[in-house]
This record gives sequence, structure tokens and C-alpha cells, in this order.
Amino acid sequence: MNDSRNKKSPNRLRKARLLVIEDSADHRLLIKNALQQSFMDIDTVIMADEHTAIHYLEECMQTGLRLPQLILLDLYLPERENGWAFLKKVKNLNPEVGQIPVVVFSNSSDSEDIVESYDRGVASYVVKPMNFTEWTDYFQTLKEYWWETVSLPNTHSM
Repeated sequence: MNDSRNKKSPNRLRKARLLVIEDSADHRLLIKNALQQSFMDIDTVIMADEHTAIHYLEECMQTGLRLPQLILLDLYLPERENGWAFLKKVKNLNPEVGQIPVVVFSNSSDSEDIVESYDRGVASYVVKPMNFTEWTDYFQTLKEYWWETVSLPNTHSM
């Protein structure tokens, strides 16, 4: 019996796209550098606010540009209502976009933020790392789980 579940495909990361929404310029720089160390074959799109990110997703749909396979969302953009508004818009924008997993990452470890985020449909909630080493570890774990373990929606034909 051929069990392909445990085999890692060398092509799984090819043409993968990750959308990151982060309002802090310092965190965007950390994220960009940590992602470059963890993901060599991924197309990363980093946006500073939810409005620009929604516009980007709409443009992808209109022009046929590949949608991201995963969205990392800072909940506080700068208020948590901004992050939740993005979640609502993404889930209702288009069925294909609504299938894209959203991982919230935030400085907040408040249980209300965590519960409310899951209630609003996030796939995961992660408290932000504190330093560059923790960021690279975080993205390595993210890569192993989201790109080497789970099956993501095929956004190449969307």
C-alpha cells in the first residue's frame, strides 16, 4: 500500500503565496527578514492595512492574479475592530477568497481576543514572537504546518 501522507512534496512551496497584513513598520521589517530565512520559494505580499489588503484581493480576482494560500493578519490594525472588519470582508468577498485560511497573530494574549477571533472564523491565533530568533522559529513552524503538512485550497486556478 502506498501511503503518500507522510511524503513531503518538493513542489508544494513552488508558486505559493502568503499575504501578511501588519500595520507596524518595525514588525513588517522583522517579518520580511524572518520570512526570507524560512521561505525561499514563496511569494510574500505584505500590506500595512486592511483596506489595501482587501483591494489587493479584489484585484487578484479581477485580473486573474494568483490568490494567496494563507493570510497572516495582525488583529490590531491599529484597533481590533479593524482586524475583525477585515475578517468579515474576506469571508464575504468571494467563495474562493473565503476559503483562504486566516491566521491571526497579535501582541494580545487576551482570551476575549482569542475567542472572538475563532468565533469570526480564523484558522489559528498566535501571540507574536518577541525577537528575531523567535520570529524565524515561528515562520519555520508555520512553513512546516501550513505548507508541508496540511492541504490548502488550490488558488492557482482562481
